[in-house]
Amino acid sequence: MKDKDLLKLMLQNGWRIVRIKGSHHVVKKGNQIEVIPVHNKDLPTGLLNLILKRTGLK
Repeated sequence: MKDKDLLKLMLQNGWRIVRIKGSHHVVKKGNQIEVIPVHNKDLPTGLLNLILKRTGLK
């Protein structure tokens, strides 16, 4: 999955961008914070699964 597709999916599910520092987007939903690296390529499978599991999207 592309990093921009993951960011779009998270924004559609109620997450909002708090800040951007370089290529890292910090998103927040309630008290939960997640950092999404946006390097314009596919995310490694392990990192993608970890982010999806922590955010409850998987």
